[in-house]
Amino acid sequence: MPVTRTMCPMNCHPTACGMEVTVEGDRVTIVGDESNPDSQGFLCMRGRAAHGLVGNPDRLLTPLVRETRSGPWREVGWDAALDRIAEAMERVGPQAVGVWQGHGNMANDYGVSLKRGQMERFANLYGCHHWNSAMVCWGLGAFGLGITGAIETNFKEDLGDNSDYVILWGANTVSQAHTLREVERAKRRGARIVVIDVRRTEAGALADEVLLVRPGTDAALALAMMHVIVGEGLQDAAYVAAHTVGFDALADHLRPFTPEWGAARTGLPPERIVALARDYAAAAPAMIVLGGSSIHKGENGWHAARAIGCLPALTGQFGRPGGGIGPRHGARSHGAGFADLSAPERRTAPLIPNQMEAILEALESGAVKAFISIGSNLLSSFPDTTRVRRALARAELVVAYDLFENQTIREAADIVLPGTIWLEEIGVKATNGWVHLTEPVLPPAGQARPAYEIYTGLAARLGVADVYPWPDQAAAIDAALDHPGTGGATVAGLRANGGRMPLAVSPVGHVTQVFATPSGKVEFLSARAETWGLPPLPVAPEPEDTGLRLAHGRSFAHFHSFYDNGRVLPALAAREPEPVLWVAPGDAGARGLSDGDWAEMWNARGTFRAKLRVTPRIPEGTVWIRDGWPGLNAVTDATALLPEAALDAFPFPVGQSSFAARVELRPAP
Repeated sequence: MPVTRTMCPMNCHPTACGMEVTVEGDRVTIVGDESNPDSQGFLCMRGRAAHGLVGNPDRLLTPLVRETRSGPWREVGWDAALDRIAEAMERVGPQAVGVWQGHGNMANDYGVSLKRGQMERFANLYGCHHWNSAMVCWGLGAFGLGITGAIETNFKEDLGDNSDYVILWGANTVSQAHTLREVERAKRRGARIVVIDVRRTEAGALADEVLLVRPGTDAALALAMMHVIVGEGLQDAAYVAAHTVGFDALADHLRPFTPEWGAARTGLPPERIVALARDYAAAAPAMIVLGGSSIHKGENGWHAARAIGCLPALTGQFGRPGGGIGPRHGARSHGAGFADLSAPERRTAPLIPNQMEAILEALESGAVKAFISIGSNLLSSFPDTTRVRRALARAELVVAYDLFENQTIREAADIVLPGTIWLEEIGVKATNGWVHLTEPVLPPAGQARPAYEIYTGLAARLGVADVYPWPDQAAAIDAALDHPGTGGATVAGLRANGGRMPLAVSPVGHVTQVFATPSGKVEFLSARAETWGLPPLPVAPEPEDTGLRLAHGRSFAHFHSFYDNGRVLPALAAREPEPVLWVAPGDAGARGLSDGDWAEMWNARGTFRAKLRVTPRIPEGTVWIRDGWPGLNAVTDATALLPEAALDAFPFPVGQSSFAARVELRPAP
C-alpha cells in the first residue's frame, strides 16, 4: 500500500508532528512519521486522536441555512448558500462586512499562513474588514517581547545541545512535546531546569526547582530579579553597552523593586528570588522558554513578556547558542519568512483595528452587519461570552465555515458551510526549522470544500477581480514559499525531497545582534512605547486584591477550541469528559467544598460550572482550569489592553483583551 506523508492537524507550534497515512478501501491508518526531523515518529494523544476526524458521524457535510437563530437547519447547495451570503453583503456594503479566520482553518498551513493570506486578499480587494486570530493566542506576549526587541527564538535542538540553565516560565510544555524532549536531553547533559508557574504542572516533574507564583505577578518577579542582577553588578556590562538602550534609566527604575517587594507580589520567599536571579545571571548559557497564551491571559497582560525579555539582554544571552529565548508558540527563527499573498497595497478602504474590543464594538454598534467566521468559534475564544453573544445577535448575518458544529454555530449562525479536513486538500506547514508538504489522500467528504472556494464564489457574485490568481492551490503554495527564508522551496521540490525541506534560517535567534526596535538594539527604555501612551520602562501593574485569581492553561488532551473544543474526537472527550477546576484545600474548605464536588465559579460577568480537584499542587488564592471549555469565558474580562496606536507596530496581531478574572466559588445548584 502506498504511504503518504502529511502533518498532524493540531496546531501545537512550534511542535508539529509528521504522520504517515495509508488508505486501503474505507480504512485509513495514521502513524507517526519516524523520518520526520522534528517529531521523529512521535504523536501525542491529540495527534493520535486525529484519526477520529475521518468518517466522523458528527461532521458537517452539506451547507445549512435557517430562518431564525433558534429555528431548525435545512440543507441547501453551495450555490444557494453563496447567493444568500453575497446578497446580504451587497445589501450592507463592504465596510459593514467582517471576516475572521481561526485556528480551525490552519490545520494544514500553520506557520506559513497561506489560507490567512488568501482570506485577507479577498477582504482587501473587496474592501471589507479582516482580523487575525493570533490575538487570542500568542500575539500579546509577542508584543511585550517586541517592545524590548526580542522576537526571534532559538531552536529546540539548540536548547538540547547547548543550554546549561533552562527556565520554563509559564510554559507547561505538554503542548510542545518536542521542546520537552530537548529539555530532557539538556537535563541529561547536566543542565539545571527551573519551572515558574501558578501550579505544579506536568513539566514540573522534570525540574530541579519549581517556583509557584500568584497569577499576574510574573512581571513583578522579573523586575525583582533585575533588581538583584543590577544591584549586585551581575549584568554583562560589555553586552549592555554594545547592544542595549536605556540601561541607566532602567537601573534607577529598578531600585524600588526589591526581593521583598517581589515576595509580597508573587508569594515567593525573597531569598528564593535572590537565588534565582544569581543562578540565572551566572549560568552560561541560559535559556528562557516563555509560555504562550496562558501566561498572558490575565493581569500580566503583555507586561510579563516585556520584563522577562529584558533578562537575556542584561546577562548577554541573546545571539548565543543555548541562550536567549527558546521556542514558543507563534515565534519564528532568525531569517524565517514567507511571501505575503494578501495584496495589502491594493486596499483602499480603512480597516477596523485588529483588536477584540474593536470587533465587539463594531458588532454592537452595527458598523459590522455581516460576520463571516472561517474555522473559528468566537463565543468560545473571546472573553465575556455574554457580551459576545449580544454583539453577534445584532448582526444581520453570521456565517460559519467549519468541520463540526460548535457553540457559535449552535447559538449565533445563520448559514453554515462545510469545510475539508487536512487529508482532503493540499497544504504546507512550517516548524521553526523546516517546511513540510501535506498531501491530500482522500476526496472531500460530502459537499465539503476548501476555504478558498468561499472567496472565489463570493468574488464571482460580487464582481471582485484577481481574488485567486493561481491555477490551483499548489501554485498558491509556490507563491507563498517565494521568500528567501524558505531556501527556494517549491511544491515540486518538496515532493522530490520526501515532502520536506530545511528553512534557510539560523538555529540561534538574534545572531546578528540586530533587534526589532527603532534603535536596532534591545530597548530597556522605549521611547516608542511612551508615544503610544504606555510606560517607557517595564512595570508590573498592581493587581486586584479581591477574590480568587483565575489562571488558564493547556492540558495533554486539549489545545484549541476547534473540533467543537475536542468534544467530537472520542479519545479526547473520554480523557477529559468534564471541566475540572483546581483549587487549594484551604480555599475549598473555607467555602464548604470538597474534592469531586461540582462548584459554580462566578463573578459579576457570569458563572461557569466545573468539577473540583482539591489539591496542594496549587497555592491558596489561585484557581486553575484548562481553557477552551464552552462557557468558561462568561467570567473573563473583555477590556482592551493596548491603545489603537500600538496595534500596528509589528507584523503580527496584538489586540487581545485582558481575559483576567477574579472569581468566587459556591456549590453548584
